[in-house]
Amino acid sequence: MINLLNETFYYTITIITSLILINSIVNLIYNQTLKPIKQLKINTLISILIPARNEEQNISKLLNSLVSQKNYNIEILVLDDNSSDGTYQVIYDFSSKYNNLKAIKGKPLPEGWLGKNWACHQLSEIAKGDILLFIDSDVILHQEAIPTLLANFYEFKLDALSVFPTQIMNSFGEKLVVPLMNWILLSMLPLFLVRKSKFQSFVAANGQLFLFSKEAYNKIGGHQSVRNNPVEDMELARNLKKNGLKIATFLGGELVKCNMYDGFLSSIQGFSKNFYKGFNINWLLFLLFVLLISIINLIPFFLVFSNVLNIIIIILIILNRIILSYLSKQNIFTNLLFHIPQFIVFLLIGIISVYKTKFGKNVWKGRPI
Repeated sequence: MINLLNETFYYTITIITSLILINSIVNLIYNQTLKPIKQLKINTLISILIPARNEEQNISKLLNSLVSQKNYNIEILVLDDNSSDGTYQVIYDFSSKYNNLKAIKGKPLPEGWLGKNWACHQLSEIAKGDILLFIDSDVILHQEAIPTLLANFYEFKLDALSVFPTQIMNSFGEKLVVPLMNWILLSMLPLFLVRKSKFQSFVAANGQLFLFSKEAYNKIGGHQSVRNNPVEDMELARNLKKNGLKIATFLGGELVKCNMYDGFLSSIQGFSKNFYKGFNINWLLFLLFVLLISIINLIPFFLVFSNVLNIIIIILIILNRIILSYLSKQNIFTNLLFHIPQFIVFLLIGIISVYKTKFGKNVWKGRPI
């Protein structure tokens, strides 16, 4: 009986790991990385909308990358969301040099709103463009990024487009946490089906870069419809599909990059604040999912010689990490070397995320969320 249970356990893990690898291979075949395509001549005004809170150290890189964008009619609106550092002064200095860049002082946060959603809502009300491009302050754009975004937007006849930027990781702590985001995305979801399928289960979006037609944004109620939702990007994407609108999600490749966090603790805090909420399922089911994924990715390495299937599972895991690292523009050797500690951290973040969400302990940039 014990041997039967043991074999059943290993066969189950082998099957699940194989399915994860198949999904990753599908993502490799239908590679959704942003690539330059035939660029269109577009006279439409594009409103680039940037909410910024305590981003004095980051925002100059984004603004420098924006003012170098080529041959497009853009307005750049940057809203200082009641920062306690010198963010507004940095924005103001840029606005004094570039006529199409405007520095805006954000209004106080009203009850019932989360900070970023309120900032984005204010920006949307000021924007004059027919295209609204929301970008986080820690994103960096290649000079061909906006032309490429627009070319893809019109080529695929989209109503909205989102990008998961290539993540810049400078510290050991970041390398333990940040790669997990793309592991979940690319192991669990055939990314091309976000665009191809009408089913709401095939949805993914990233608020770090989210582009809408103004008509689509208004149709789904904009950020006002998700005013108190900490995973507003996913909810906006679901709202798009609910309304029969077309969205695509891409990987940033060399065109869209981001330095999200500055170390292990900030990575844990940032990832855990919306990890559980992003799945939109019961907390117990979520913890079971996190535990299952952790077991699948850890147990074979600790019991490598106890069953021949462990060797097969480890090979499948390694192949999966190689594919995902390639798609995510991450260091393959580093992800393989850190695989075990990453999935120990994965389990830890899952538990922290549920705890903080259930007991109202999530805080980001000095505000409860």
